[in-house]
Amino acid sequence: MKSGTQRMRVIRHRRVRQKVKGTSTRPRLSVFRSLRHFYAQAIDDQKGITLCALCTLSPQVSGDLKGTKTEQARLLGQKFAEIALKKGIQTLVFDRGGFRYHGRVKAFAEGAREGGLQF
Repeated sequence: MKSGTQRMRVIRHRRVRQKVKGTSTRPRLSVFRSLRHFYAQAIDDQKGITLCALCTLSPQVSGDLKGTKTEQARLLGQKFAEIALKKGIQTLVFDRGGFRYHGRVKAFAEGAREGGLQF
Protein backbone atom coordinates (compact mmCIF):
# COMPACT_ATOMS: atom_id res chain seq x y z
CA MET A 1 0.00 0.00 0.00
CA LYS A 2 1.28 3.47 -0.86
CA SER A 3 1.92 5.99 1.87
CA GLY A 4 -0.09 9.19 2.06
CA THR A 5 2.73 11.23 0.51
CA GLN A 6 3.07 8.93 -2.49
CA ARG A 7 -0.70 8.79 -2.95
CA MET A 8 -0.95 12.60 -2.94
CA ARG A 9 1.89 12.87 -5.48
CA VAL A 10 0.03 10.53 -7.83
CA ILE A 11 -3.14 12.63 -7.43
CA ARG A 12 -1.20 15.83 -8.20
CA HIS A 13 0.44 14.14 -11.19
CA ARG A 14 -2.93 13.10 -12.63
CA ARG A 15 -4.21 16.64 -12.21
CA VAL A 16 -1.18 18.08 -14.00
CA ARG A 17 -1.42 15.49 -16.81
CA GLN A 18 -4.98 16.57 -17.60
CA LYS A 19 -3.60 19.95 -18.65
CA VAL A 20 -0.13 19.11 -19.99
CA LYS A 21 -0.02 17.36 -23.36
CA GLY A 22 2.99 16.71 -25.57
CA THR A 23 2.90 16.99 -29.36
CA SER A 24 5.44 16.14 -32.03
CA THR A 25 6.37 19.83 -32.35
CA ARG A 26 6.45 20.40 -28.59
CA PRO A 27 6.99 17.15 -26.64
CA ARG A 28 6.37 16.71 -22.94
CA LEU A 29 9.45 16.61 -20.71
CA SER A 30 8.49 14.21 -17.94
CA VAL A 31 10.66 13.91 -14.83
CA PHE A 32 10.70 11.44 -11.96
CA ARG A 33 12.91 11.45 -8.92
CA SER A 34 13.48 8.64 -6.50
CA LEU A 35 15.57 8.76 -3.36
CA ARG A 36 18.74 7.84 -5.29
CA HIS A 37 18.16 8.56 -8.96
CA PHE A 38 16.61 11.05 -11.37
CA TYR A 39 14.87 10.14 -14.63
CA ALA A 40 13.79 12.36 -17.56
CA GLN A 41 12.23 11.66 -20.93
CA ALA A 42 10.75 13.61 -23.83
CA ILE A 43 7.41 12.11 -24.87
CA ASP A 44 5.19 12.66 -27.91
CA ASP A 45 1.73 11.96 -26.48
CA GLN A 46 -0.02 12.06 -29.86
CA LYS A 47 2.02 9.13 -31.20
CA GLY A 48 2.64 7.57 -27.79
CA ILE A 49 6.43 7.32 -28.17
CA THR A 50 9.44 8.38 -26.15
CA LEU A 51 11.73 10.58 -28.24
CA CYS A 52 14.72 10.61 -25.88
CA ALA A 53 15.42 9.61 -22.30
CA LEU A 54 18.20 9.97 -19.76
CA CYS A 55 18.72 9.02 -16.14
CA THR A 56 21.49 9.00 -13.57
CA LEU A 57 22.00 5.29 -14.28
CA SER A 58 22.76 5.87 -17.98
CA PRO A 59 26.31 5.04 -19.04
CA GLN A 60 26.43 8.36 -20.94
CA VAL A 61 26.45 10.36 -17.70
CA SER A 62 27.20 8.01 -14.83
CA GLY A 63 30.93 8.83 -14.82
CA ASP A 64 30.40 12.60 -15.01
CA LEU A 65 28.00 12.92 -12.10
CA LYS A 66 29.70 14.13 -8.94
CA GLY A 67 28.59 16.26 -6.01
CA THR A 68 25.22 16.47 -4.35
CA LYS A 69 22.06 15.07 -5.89
CA THR A 70 20.94 18.61 -6.77
CA GLU A 71 24.20 19.27 -8.61
CA GLN A 72 23.84 15.93 -10.39
CA ALA A 73 20.31 16.90 -11.48
CA ARG A 74 21.61 20.17 -12.97
CA LEU A 75 24.30 18.29 -14.92
CA LEU A 76 21.73 15.75 -16.05
CA GLY A 77 19.56 18.61 -17.33
CA GLN A 78 22.46 19.97 -19.37
CA LYS A 79 23.23 16.53 -20.83
CA PHE A 80 19.54 16.00 -21.61
CA ALA A 81 19.48 19.31 -23.46
CA GLU A 82 22.45 18.21 -25.60
CA ILE A 83 20.71 14.95 -26.54
CA ALA A 84 17.39 16.67 -27.27
CA LEU A 85 19.00 19.35 -29.43
CA LYS A 86 20.78 16.66 -31.46
CA LYS A 87 17.38 15.08 -32.15
CA GLY A 88 15.93 18.44 -33.20
CA ILE A 89 13.88 19.11 -30.06
CA GLN A 90 14.12 22.74 -28.94
CA THR A 91 10.85 23.53 -27.15
CA LEU A 92 9.15 21.31 -24.61
CA VAL A 93 6.28 21.28 -22.14
CA PHE A 94 7.59 20.61 -18.61
CA ASP A 95 5.79 17.90 -16.63
CA ARG A 96 7.05 17.91 -13.06
CA GLY A 97 5.36 14.60 -12.30
CA GLY A 98 3.46 15.76 -9.22
CA PHE A 99 6.66 16.85 -7.47
CA ARG A 100 7.05 20.36 -6.11
CA TYR A 101 9.10 22.67 -8.33
CA HIS A 102 12.12 23.01 -6.05
CA GLY A 103 15.31 21.16 -5.26
CA ARG A 104 16.30 18.53 -7.82
CA VAL A 105 13.33 19.15 -10.13
CA LYS A 106 14.12 22.87 -10.30
CA ALA A 107 17.85 22.22 -10.73
CA PHE A 108 17.15 19.85 -13.63
CA ALA A 109 14.88 22.40 -15.32
CA GLU A 110 17.47 25.17 -14.91
CA GLY A 111 20.20 22.89 -16.29
CA ALA A 112 18.05 22.06 -19.31
CA ARG A 113 17.42 25.76 -19.92
CA GLU A 114 21.14 26.47 -19.64
CA GLY A 115 21.70 23.74 -22.23
CA GLY A 116 19.45 25.52 -24.73
CA LEU A 117 15.97 24.05 -24.25
CA GLN A 118 12.90 26.27 -23.98
CA PHE A 119 9.82 25.53 -21.88
